[in-house]
Amino acid sequence: MLENVKLPEGMNPETLEHLMYPKNYGKLDEPSCVGVAVDEKTGEYVIFYTLLEGETVKDAKYATNGCQDTVVIGSMFTEMIIGNDTAYAQKAIKKMHEKLGVMSEQQQVCADIVFSAFVASMINFEHKSEGKDEEMHVLKMKESCEGENINE
Repeated sequence: MLENVKLPEGMNPETLEHLMYPKNYGKLDEPSCVGVAVDEKTGEYVIFYTLLEGETVKDAKYATNGCQDTVVIGSMFTEMIIGNDTAYAQKAIKKMHEKLGVMSEQQQVCADIVFSAFVASMINFEHKSEGKDEEMHVLKMKESCEGENINE
């Protein structure tokens, strides 16, 4: 579909595909667990919805008010984990870092907010399994998109 598009320097075709046509964006109606990662300084957040069937990630969706980097990383990450077990999904965070390669500090924060929202959803699942009444689990980001020297 994008075979005739001249890619910006350093962008691979998969990244462009996820930028132009993000996958799994939105809300799951009946997720097993929900996690939120929030950057309190900027107000940026990612909500991560995970539907588990046993140990398998049957479906995953995300929503964000973040930048296009956050949308692309959310799209790529959800595609990577759907259909795999939760152990693979945890390892997929490292695999995504390898796949994304060298990123700016801001892009790294965008990636980390997506991954943190997923981790929060897994904590939410654990809490629900323990009988805790928790609608979602929220993690506050240590790094912000507005960190020092981030846009230099």
